[in-house]
Amino acid sequence: MVDLTTDYLGLTLKHPVVPSASPLSDGIDKIRRLEDAGAAAVVMYSLFEEQIVGESHILDHYLSYGAESFAESLNYFPEMDSYNVGPGGYLELLRRAKEAVDIPIIASLNGVSTGGWVDYARMMQDAGADALELNIYYVATDTKMTGLEVEQMYVDVVKDVKANISIPLSVKLGPYFSSFANMALKLSDAGADGLVIFNRFYQPDFDLERLEVVPNLMLSTQWELRLPLRWVSILYKRVPVDFAITSGVHGYEDVIKGLMAGANVTMMASELLKNSIKRLGVVVHELENWLEEHEYDSVRQMQGSMSQANVAEPAAFERANYMKVLQSWKFDPTGVLKR
Repeated sequence: MVDLTTDYLGLTLKHPVVPSASPLSDGIDKIRRLEDAGAAAVVMYSLFEEQIVGESHILDHYLSYGAESFAESLNYFPEMDSYNVGPGGYLELLRRAKEAVDIPIIASLNGVSTGGWVDYARMMQDAGADALELNIYYVATDTKMTGLEVEQMYVDVVKDVKANISIPLSVKLGPYFSSFANMALKLSDAGADGLVIFNRFYQPDFDLERLEVVPNLMLSTQWELRLPLRWVSILYKRVPVDFAITSGVHGYEDVIKGLMAGANVTMMASELLKNSIKRLGVVVHELENWLEEHEYDSVRQMQGSMSQANVAEPAAFERANYMKVLQSWKFDPTGVLKR
């Protein structure tokens, strides 16, 4: 029998498929259903810095960009006093979830600055969270703000949150840094135990009839897996953290690719939102069948096997791959592009 267990953030999980932060975890019944469907752990939906601080001018600023620029949002922020949205409601849901299920619960805190709001990291820990995922989503629009300042802001908030907790901390972030490898190392040095790669930066759309900027959520597709796959492959064994691949994970083959790149777990939300949480059990079953057919004894046996550190052609993750891709396209005698 194949051993599907994996280690992530100091937790031993029964397999490497974890539902990522989404509306699928905003209620006790939903979290129970995720466990029944086979989830190895659950990342709860995010509690936002703006919800904690409650300052209207900050909230208005972020709402002006549309709440769907955040990965967990499917609409604009609901009323602040609704049960599952406010800080008190979030902590109560977390407490109840820990009592209701046996799988690990990873709390999610979304913020970009240092300040009193990070005290909620400790409150989440006290409420029973097994680990904390810090979701940092920031679009630098100030033309005077340098890349170094943006990076330091990320590092500072990680240090601030880490100082408040003793449970493991993962950081979910986007890929838009001039040197992502160096940024990953900085976050590790700041206290991150894991990196969740990558946050999806949703883009606003224009309503041509109302002449308004509107949110337009697009669920992920499998091709989006390639970017996190590349970076986990590069960073594996170079940065001393656990890795979670998110965005683009839809089937068992995506899970296998993520593990071979060096990920400890793969996270999915879009697939479950689109095709129901029953897909969890199907994906895990198909993963197990593939491992048996290819004579793997365990998930750990394949982890990192296709990382840059272990493949025959490490340059495939860098410019050499770019040149090969371009050369793979040819024109037929009539001038039609073909592969």
